[in-house]
Amino acid sequence: MKGVGGTASFDRAANALLITLMRTVAIALAVLLSGFVLSEPAPYELWLAGLIPIWALFGLRLSRHIAPLVVLLVLFNIGGMIAMTQMADLGKAPLYIAVSLFLAITSIFYAAVVESDPKLISVMFKAWIFTAVGTAALGILGYFNAVPGASLFTRYGRATGGFEDPNVFGPFLCLPALFLLHRVMTAGSRVALLAVPPLFIIVFGIFLSFSRGAWGLFVFGAAIVTLALFIQHRSGATRLRIILMCIAAITALAVGIIIALQIPAIATLLEQRAQLVQDYDGNRVGRFARFALGFQLAMEKPFGIGPLVFGPMFGEDTHNIWLKTLMDYSWLGFASYLILTVWTIVAGFRILLREREWQPYLLCAYAAFLGHVALGSIIDTDHWRHFYLILGLVWGMMALEQRHQTASKVSGRLAMQPINSMANGIPDAGHYTAGMNCLPDDRNGTSANTTARVQQASLLQDRHDKLAPAGSHCAR
Repeated sequence: MKGVGGTASFDRAANALLITLMRTVAIALAVLLSGFVLSEPAPYELWLAGLIPIWALFGLRLSRHIAPLVVLLVLFNIGGMIAMTQMADLGKAPLYIAVSLFLAITSIFYAAVVESDPKLISVMFKAWIFTAVGTAALGILGYFNAVPGASLFTRYGRATGGFEDPNVFGPFLCLPALFLLHRVMTAGSRVALLAVPPLFIIVFGIFLSFSRGAWGLFVFGAAIVTLALFIQHRSGATRLRIILMCIAAITALAVGIIIALQIPAIATLLEQRAQLVQDYDGNRVGRFARFALGFQLAMEKPFGIGPLVFGPMFGEDTHNIWLKTLMDYSWLGFASYLILTVWTIVAGFRILLREREWQPYLLCAYAAFLGHVALGSIIDTDHWRHFYLILGLVWGMMALEQRHQTASKVSGRLAMQPINSMANGIPDAGHYTAGMNCLPDDRNGTSANTTARVQQASLLQDRHDKLAPAGSHCAR
C-alpha cells in the first residue's frame, strides 16, 4: 500500500510539473510571436485564438480584482458597435471591431494568467527581451542591407524589423529596453554586464526606427524608471551607482549619435525626423488641423461616425487615440477608455514602490504604459498588440497586490483568533490557527513568502470561514 501511495504521489507531482511546463512554454511562445507581425492575421493572433479557449477550458479564473478591466474593455467595444450603427455601408467595420474585441480579450487573459501564477511574469519578460533582440536585429540588418530580402524589414528608409510599421516597431522595443536598463542599474555586476549587449541592440533598433514617438517613449520611460529607483533606494552607494549609470548612458548615447551621423543616409533622415513639427503635422489640413476639426465634429456626434470613417472623410486617420475613441467607439467608448486609463494610472501609482517580488516588472510596465498613454496623443494605439499586453501585465500585478493585502489581513485575523476565542470562553480555539503562525509576517513586503501568501489568500479565507464557530467574535 505504501508503494502504491508513493507511486500515486509521484504521478501527481509529474503531472503538475508537466502542466507547469506546458503553461510556461505556451505563454512564452505567445509573447515571442508578438514581435513578428508582417501580415494579418499574424501567428500571434492564431496562437492566442487557440490558446485562450484551451486555457479557459482547463481553469482560467477571472477574479473580482480584474473585473473593472473586463467591464471597461467590454463597454469600450460596445461603444464601437454603437458607432457602427451610424454607418450607411459597414465595409470593414465589423472586422475592425472584432479585432478590437479580440485584443481586449488578450489583455484580460494576460491579467488573469499573471494573477494566477506570478512566476509567469518573469517568463513573459524574458520572452519579450528575446523577441525584441530578434526583431531589432532584423531591423538593423535590414537597414544596412546586410541580409537577403532586407526590404522586408524596412519601410520609408526606416527599420521595421518584424513589423509593418516603424511607428509600432519602435514602441514595441521600449518595455524590454526599460527592464534591461533597470537590470543594469540595480542588479549584480555579472547580471548588469550581461544586460548591456541586448540593451544596446534594442536601443539601436529604436534609434533606426526613426520614430519620434518611440524615441520620446524610451527617454520618458527611462526617466520614470530612474527617478523611481532613486526614490526607492535610500542607500548612498546605490544612488551613486544610478547617477553614474545615467552619466554613462548619456555619454554612450551622445557618442553613438555622433558616430551614426557619419553615415550620410542616417544623418539626412535624422535631420528630417528630428524636426518637432513635420509638414504633414502643421499644414492647413495637417494632423493638428484634423484634431481641431475632429473634436468639433465629435461634440456633434455622441454615437460617433463609425470605425475607419474618419480617414476617408478627412484624408488621413485620426492619429490621436482620444479622437479615435470618440469617432470610432462613440462617447461610451471614449468614457470607458478614459476611465480605464485613469484607473490604471492611479491604482498603479499607489503600489509602484512597494517591496514585492514583482515590483521591478511593475515599475517598467507602468512606465511603458504611461509612455504609451502620452504617445496616444499623436498616434492611434487601439490596435497595438503589445499595448494590450502591457495593460494586462499592469492589471495582473495590481490584482496580485490586492491578493497579497487580502492574505495579510486574513493571516492577521487568524493569528488573533485564539486570543479572542479564549476571551469568549472557547477553550479549544487554538487549533483553528495551527500551523498558521509559522508564516513570517511580511506585511512590509520583505519576506520571501510574498508569492506563497498571495496564492494562499483564498484558501486562508475559506478556512477561516469554515472553522470560525457560530457567534464567535473574530478580530476584524
